[in-house]
Amino acid sequence: MSDSIRVLIAKPGLDGHDRGAKVIARALRDSGMEVIYTGLRQTPEMIAEAALQEDVDVVGLSILSGAHMTLVPRIREVMNAHELADVPLIIGGIIPDDDKPKLAELGVQGIFGPGSSTEEIAAHIRKIVSDKRGQAIG
Repeated sequence: MSDSIRVLIAKPGLDGHDRGAKVIARALRDSGMEVIYTGLRQTPEMIAEAALQEDVDVVGLSILSGAHMTLVPRIREVMNAHELADVPLIIGGIIPDDDKPKLAELGVQGIFGPGSSTEEIAAHIRKIVSDKRGQAIG
């Protein structure tokens, strides 16, 4: 298995604001990760299919529309149907504290709001993948 971390960055739903997702994608790439950015207005099915085809370690979702409690359960359901239950999700966006426990139950292993540093996000992804692989990752 390659040491390289593969991350899918997706913009589910109708939210058309992708500047933050592009900044994160570029920062993760600059930190040595392989990044697949799927673009705007992705369906849960498109996200799961891309995650499967690209054999990613982590799926990062950028959700600014407030529809995270609708989109994340559906994305997880479709990912599970594609045998991707072990692929962790991380989310960027404005997520109310009350929603975080339910998202964690769905396999969300990181939530990053406005002001999160790209270094913090990259370090968190490395830790998730390191824990999953059972080995330290630079």
